[in-house]
Amino acid sequence: MTSKILEKIKEVEASRGVKVLLAVESGSRAWGFASPDSDYDIRFIYRHEKDWYLSPWDKDETIEFMTEDDLDGSGWDLRKTFHLLLKSNAALLSWFYSPIVYKEDEKFMKLFRPLADACFSPIAVSYHYLSMSKKYLEACRADEIKLKSYFYCLRTTLTGKWIIEKGTVPPVLFRDLLVLVDDYTRKKIENLVVLKATKGESYDHPNDWELFAFLEKTVMDNEEKSKSLSGGKSDKAEMERVFREILA
Repeated sequence: MTSKILEKIKEVEASRGVKVLLAVESGSRAWGFASPDSDYDIRFIYRHEKDWYLSPWDKDETIEFMTEDDLDGSGWDLRKTFHLLLKSNAALLSWFYSPIVYKEDEKFMKLFRPLADACFSPIAVSYHYLSMSKKYLEACRADEIKLKSYFYCLRTTLTGKWIIEKGTVPPVLFRDLLVLVDDYTRKKIENLVVLKATKGESYDHPNDWELFAFLEKTVMDNEEKSKSLSGGKSDKAEMERVFREILA
């Protein structure tokens, strides 16, 4: 499938007149708990030629595609990427830590990665994951639940806990987040990971109310502790310098 993905990236570059600077896997395959029928969620950053950025008119800054063989692609233009970075966009930051990289431009990564780390705002990203975890928690408040929803709740809740306890950009791999839980809870979760690898996306699973109680308490703790987190340290002048150097 990797070769198909790389071919699709080349096709996008040729048809849209852009250069892809970074392309990674996002979603359950990158998180490490894919189902047999999970899509390939390809996320990418691209740039146009320099003259494209000299126009006074607003232009489309997103490229999306969906293929018959489950390649779900979504990319952001470089200028849009900088705007989102300034807001410490959680999805964007996660792309730089994906364990599955399809393509990366060495110069871009060398220039942009330090900016991404500097712009990381613990409070902004924490609130992003808190909002998601609260939504998924309610979806899991039933005797029978979508196992997919349970994992989304686990991932967003533990990601929020990571930010509070570690103060760094959270890891993308789900198993790396399990250092935050006790051995008993981790074993429960690891058993569910094994099960999910054998079940389709629509599979319903009996709720483990003990695990649900752990999630509910952790979400409540995250909500309280997030209030005292700090913001990012973005430097617009440095961001402008890097933007121009990438386009040089």
